[in-house]
Amino acid sequence: MYIPQGSVFKSIAHLQEAGVNLHTIDALILRLIGKPQQGWIDIKNEKMNRIEYLYRLTTAKAAMREITLIPGETTVVFLHQLSDQLSLDFDTLNKAYLLHARYKEGNFVPDTYSVPNEISENDLIIYLLNESDRKMKKYADEYKQSYENQNWLRIVTKASVIQKEAASLADMPMVSSVIDNRLHQKMRLQMDGTLNYGEFSHQKVTAHRIRIDKTPYNTYKNYGLPLYPVCNVSKDAIKAALYPSHTNYLYFVRGKNGEHIYSSYFSTHHQNILNATK
Repeated sequence: MYIPQGSVFKSIAHLQEAGVNLHTIDALILRLIGKPQQGWIDIKNEKMNRIEYLYRLTTAKAAMREITLIPGETTVVFLHQLSDQLSLDFDTLNKAYLLHARYKEGNFVPDTYSVPNEISENDLIIYLLNESDRKMKKYADEYKQSYENQNWLRIVTKASVIQKEAASLADMPMVSSVIDNRLHQKMRLQMDGTLNYGEFSHQKVTAHRIRIDKTPYNTYKNYGLPLYPVCNVSKDAIKAALYPSHTNYLYFVRGKNGEHIYSSYFSTHHQNILNATK
């Protein structure tokens, strides 16, 4: 079972919500013998009396291992990673994700998580979603943003495009400004990163792919942001989405040094493309 950080009474309340039959008197006993362990614990399936059970709450720990979700990775790739690293069934993980996830994509916060070796697919997805939701709410509060579905969904969607397109953390506010400027002028975003969704996360976007992709992710064909995030986003990308640089730029291309070259006019952008490919 998983016990979140907090007081003894908070731990008791969490266990009660999970269906464990504990009462206020148990909190008093726990305060005398110790404090419930925080994080994942393994009580094991042993028969024990009430005092022994409470003691196990204060001493038991589960064998843990770490999993890392990198910023910009898509959920389907992450689920395959979980399946491989934890020897879990991918289809069961995916079904649990579709059942519990708030959005189609962008629900997880990239981070390193400690999870028990022995955990079910459903429990793992619920834990990761709950932890990510808690962190996302914290971001929303920090940036004084509403966590209502449509408002936060749009922020995370914009952040996901920034995450896929930016060449560096410092580049993120610049990419954010180009997105805003193109949306303001009712131009298509025409950004390759929006086509690196799902299983296409690491595939190079070609002219052929742009022609045949008929999904809402294709910003070469569709106006505005995609309907859903393209990937899972970092706090840096969310901050850039909310606080773009103030520019008149409408175009950018990756230069020979890996950094983006920005421009306000297509003629300049075209020349930058030629220079980058020489």
